[in-house]
Amino acid sequence: MKSSSLLLAVLMAGVLGGCVVAPAPYGHSYYGGPVMVAPPAPRIEYPGQPPVVGHIWINGFWNWGGGRHDWVPGHWEAPRPGYAWAPHRWEHDGNAWRMQGGRWEEHREREREHEHGHDHDRRDWR
Repeated sequence: MKSSSLLLAVLMAGVLGGCVVAPAPYGHSYYGGPVMVAPPAPRIEYPGQPPVVGHIWINGFWNWGGGRHDWVPGHWEAPRPGYAWAPHRWEHDGNAWRMQGGRWEEHREREREHEHGHDHDRRDWR
């Protein structure tokens, strides 16, 4: 009787040990469909000093998953030369909301300056 109880306990431990419930990684639970619930106001975060000089703070945002909004905290990230961070944002779409994910966008300041006649390239000054 003791051996069958022990065997049952070992089998149950093996079966239950294989069951892992893990949350979806940040940014991967929302698939772009309409969300009928407006996101809450952004939380105020106090990032403190960057872990490495020159890193930039990426603000947190409200993600949608499991039928509710979940706060994804901000984090420090190394800058990418020639790019600017475009933050996550929720856009009102009729009666629903859709999230636009944050991303690095090519920084086009030089092109805008050139288009407006403010080209500050002084290599040909002679």
